[in-house]
Amino acid sequence: MKTLLNNDQLNITLLRLAHQLVENHLSFRDSVIIGIQPRGILLSDRITQIVKNITGNNNIDYGKLDITFYRDDLQTRNEIQVPSFTDVNFSIASKSVILIDDVLHTGRTIRSAMDALIDFGRPKKVELLVLIDRRFSRELPVQPDYTGHTVDTILTQKVKVYWQEKDGKDEVVLLDKQ
Repeated sequence: MKTLLNNDQLNITLLRLAHQLVENHLSFRDSVIIGIQPRGILLSDRITQIVKNITGNNNIDYGKLDITFYRDDLQTRNEIQVPSFTDVNFSIASKSVILIDDVLHTGRTIRSAMDALIDFGRPKKVELLVLIDRRFSRELPVQPDYTGHTVDTILTQKVKVYWQEKDGKDEVVLLDKQ
């Protein structure tokens, strides 16, 4: 196991990402934030709160998107898929959408999320924010607009993001699969 981001480094990274969003979206009047279930939600909750603190705007549209039934591997999985919830109670039509997920690996989750987004309107623009970009493992041409940390991995490795709210600590580690 190798630590990629410890608690302090993770907090600095989240603050930097939030400042980049504020720099590009200012008041967030025409922008929305949408976290991807399940692990992107913990990141998007934090980023959204930091953005609200920076801007003083507590009315930023923030949603949570479940992509379970949009996945292209739904039929090939042996286990039963239990969906999370979707909470997008606003239209994304003509808005800039900032999709947030914790780890960008193959790009398939993001493709599924973009398919699911269309159910809520046609966005003007879609941007992607990820905490960790595993850049050399992409299967689809998906690239993040905002990246916390880039890591080069091999297929036998896994990036695990631990969150205080769920795991009792804030840390990002690289694990060797057994």
